Amino acid sequence: MSRIGFFSNMWTVMRKELRDFSRDRRTFLLTLLTAPLLYPLLFLGMNKLTNLRAETQLDKDMTVPVVGMQQAPNLVAFLASRGINATEAPKDFEARIRSQKEDVALVIAPDFADDWHAGKPAKVEIVADTTRRTGEVQVARVRATLTEYGQSVGALRLLARGVSPMVAAPVNVGTRDLATAEAKRGIFLSIVLPLVLMLFAFVGGSHLAMDTTAGERERQSLEPLLATPASRSALVSGKMLAAVVLGLASMLLILLSFKLSASIGSGAARSLDVSFAAMGKLLVILLPLVLIGTALLTCLSASAKSMKEAQSHMVWLMMLPMLPGYALMAYPLKDTQLWQYAVPFLSQNQMLVKVTRGEMPSAQQWAVYLGASALLAVLLWLIAVWRYRQERLAISG
Repeated sequence: MSRIGFFSNMWTVMRKELRDFSRDRRTFLLTLLTAPLLYPLLFLGMNKLTNLRAETQLDKDMTVPVVGMQQAPNLVAFLASRGINATEAPKDFEARIRSQKEDVALVIAPDFADDWHAGKPAKVEIVADTTRRTGEVQVARVRATLTEYGQSVGALRLLARGVSPMVAAPVNVGTRDLATAEAKRGIFLSIVLPLVLMLFAFVGGSHLAMDTTAGERERQSLEPLLATPASRSALVSGKMLAAVVLGLASMLLILLSFKLSASIGSGAARSLDVSFAAMGKLLVILLPLVLIGTALLTCLSASAKSMKEAQSHMVWLMMLPMLPGYALMAYPLKDTQLWQYAVPFLSQNQMLVKVTRGEMPSAQQWAVYLGASALLAVLLWLIAVWRYRQERLAISG
């Protein structure tokens, strides 16, 4: 078959699959619009809840049960001046903390007053359950207030002895932040957006990819298509191209929805720096992942006897894009190592992080990334073509 015939058949199959898929309006709209509509609401909701939590737990007064209040009246008064009101702790305060009826408590040592007057460190113990995230803000607030009290008392003791408090701070430590403004705005993006984009780039066209192979095989509509004069490679390419188009359209809508959420949101939402130039870079980075995901899904669907069997692969497939993020949390890697840009999923993660930080990958990194991704996509495409050339593909059941 000539190249013109190959591309003509491929475009025909692509249009046919997109047309058939769009006829099921509900599935088509859910596939295309679920993520673009869901994630702005999710991020705006997270931002609202974060602000609400800060208002209720940082700004408002709180009550803390204290054991041994009479031992440290000055400390109790200082806590009250910072909006932390001390109350006499019940005998079962530890059980109340374990049952989440209380978030934090203080235990003032019985010899607190003696150590205080002797100029020794007086012990105050913070009691909390660190496995409960519901009380982490209160614990941090109490700890910071106690630290402030200790520093102020220490400074007053030095002044009473005619010693400048600066003597206790022989080193003045400062920080010079070399991060660019784009990188600071991209902190939120570098954590969440790469994961979201990688996940939907990889499985965004999954329903169409599975339906055009496993679904048609189950409905026994694949055999007439295989009997046409079109080559198997043109059929596979057309079906894959239809899924790629759907996946890219969904990602573009996701990026536009992020841009909208950044313009109408506040706080974390405004950290989203998704310009049209950045979206272009992100689409170029994610295009190989769309091709890899579509080709892999086509291979798996061609080996499945039913749509249900093909869909069973989605559980572990959705885990693949998440693995690099979890691995990098435990073992961060410098993005200067070139081999990372040849590893699937890790390479996309590193490229996306660079772009969201306002950086530009080097020409060598682009070459390794695009070359390795293209090689893997072509390999999976060849496997899918080989699977389509097996005559038993048209047999259902």
